[in-house]
Amino acid sequence: MKIAIFHNFLDNIGGAEIVTLILAKELNADIYTTNIDKEKIKKMGFTESLNRIYSIGKIPKNAPFRQQLTLWKFSRLKLKNKYEVYIISGDWAITGAINNKPNLWYVYSPIREIYDLKNYVKRNMMPFWKRPIFNIWANYNIKSNKKYVKNINLIVSISKIVQLRVKYYFNRDSEIISPPIDTINYEYKKNGNYWLSVNRLINHKRVEIQLKAFEKLPLEKLIIVGSYEGASYFQKYANHIKKIKPKNVEIKNWIDSYELKELYSNCKGFITTSLNEDFGLTPVEAMASGKPIIAPNEGGYKETVINGKTGVLIDDINVDKLKDAIEKLSDELKSKKNQQHFKTECQKQAKKFNKEIFMKKINEKLEEVLKTKNENRKK
Repeated sequence: MKIAIFHNFLDNIGGAEIVTLILAKELNADIYTTNIDKEKIKKMGFTESLNRIYSIGKIPKNAPFRQQLTLWKFSRLKLKNKYEVYIISGDWAITGAINNKPNLWYVYSPIREIYDLKNYVKRNMMPFWKRPIFNIWANYNIKSNKKYVKNINLIVSISKIVQLRVKYYFNRDSEIISPPIDTINYEYKKNGNYWLSVNRLINHKRVEIQLKAFEKLPLEKLIIVGSYEGASYFQKYANHIKKIKPKNVEIKNWIDSYELKELYSNCKGFITTSLNEDFGLTPVEAMASGKPIIAPNEGGYKETVINGKTGVLIDDINVDKLKDAIEKLSDELKSKKNQQHFKTECQKQAKKFNKEIFMKKINEKLEEVLKTKNENRKK
């Protein structure tokens, strides 16, 4: 079937963008978006997809103009039955559902900055004088967003926590299809002398917890892969992280997919600290590379990491708890037997999220959407 995928923007590549690009590649689908960074897409290994990505117009880097203009542009997008099915693969692209049906919304999460992270954003990312303005903006978008969701025919959530958010905020049911990785592209080489962390340098990833933990562990090394180019308040956080990092922490910006997979295959283990993560693709990539995970016992990590078997889940994570977990796991990994145990269990767990499983389930849902359209025509 002919399929179009709508995604907010492709100028900053993270987990949602990678899933969008995988969907497009596997479904031979076209992508409609706003800003496009071709070099970053190439670095992530999707060069062949570039000729199927179309911009509906450029947008600014900074909020709130970035988000509002994205909503407006997608609301005006009318592809006039050019495609059989439309996939909404991005929170701010949801207005694309207004004029393009039948559609499926693959939900990474209801917009976090106006829903579950609203108060966190206000406290941690806004000066006091901006908070009333932010409240007005968020409340307006909550009301509008709930209206836009009514144009969605079928909803699929990426995890249990996202499924719960969809039910709570929209009173809509959804099935869960976990995001994919291509496990065949990842391999175990050794448990090296460094820990790895892969995340955007934005506030709710709580990267400062990692930095402060490694400041107390001068004999350990951490490599962080991540950057942020966008809204000024995100850039401010990224600059802060780069400024306060201790000497035993290295930050790499925008490496290509080959170098990233090499880092996975040779690291000691993987660390993440994100707040109530929607799913968390990077820990699954690390497990596919045979590496144990240290993560908060919250959000999507509870669905991917098996505590004590494929890593460590920390209740109410803080600097000292993370430090203790690193020391304990590092000591365990001195044993070749334990290294082999984690390798076996982690790679076994990662296979549950393999691309083939994902695509089979997605195709079934697309057929369901198309079937509903045909039944409506008969009526």
